[in-house]
Amino acid sequence: MITSNQNSKIKLIRALLGRSKERREAGAFVAEGVRLVEEAVKANWKCRFALYDETLNERGKSQVESLKSRGVDVEEVSASVMKFISETEAPQGILAVLELTQLPITNHPNFILIPDQIRDPGNLGTLLRSAAASGVDAVLIPPETTDAFAPKVLRSGMGAHFRLPIHSMSWEEIEKVVKLGGLKVYVADMDGQSCWETDLRQPVTVIVGNEAEGVSESARKLANGKISIPMSGETESLNAGVAGSVLMFEVMRQRTNKE
Repeated sequence: MITSNQNSKIKLIRALLGRSKERREAGAFVAEGVRLVEEAVKANWKCRFALYDETLNERGKSQVESLKSRGVDVEEVSASVMKFISETEAPQGILAVLELTQLPITNHPNFILIPDQIRDPGNLGTLLRSAAASGVDAVLIPPETTDAFAPKVLRSGMGAHFRLPIHSMSWEEIEKVVKLGGLKVYVADMDGQSCWETDLRQPVTVIVGNEAEGVSESARKLANGKISIPMSGETESLNAGVAGSVLMFEVMRQRTNKE
């Protein structure tokens, strides 16, 4: 049992939880909590090691057994050590250090999301969760958007990271992917055409900017058009997580509408 906060595994976890640079250099990230570890196990995500403590519930214990059966290094820690490394006020008693790998993008994507300058982890996590649920083929993360594998983004994503290709790219790389696939690019903009009146059944890329600044100049240069969400009353805008989710599910609605 690990009882010291100075243990090498504990130091690594603290570093991975802290900065995106550490995650990139180590090629790893931390999934904390029963749900996230369960999703990682279900997706056969490569796991370096996992830690648990005596407070772990039965659902979590089954994940510990699954990891052990796959030859993963699983070790018990004291409750105080778990609290020390936990990012939450009420630790669930389990976390895993996972490989920072990317699911491959399909050769012919027809639905891409670009969260541009999204700096709030909760909003980015919400967008990723909605992207996974609405049939998005890939999420391309441009510069100035927060790290998709940061702890709060992972928790908000609720397992979307293990089902969805998420790739950090420069705008030049993003342009190549979009143009190669022949996707029409729309930015979310309150002055745009109503999403209800826009044909989103064609291969499409949706760019969602942050609430305060909107999308970047690079995004506007890439875009073919602007789309908006009709709203009643005097509401000026929705937060990025909600707005992006509405647009993604409108794409899904149009593509599944049999009329």
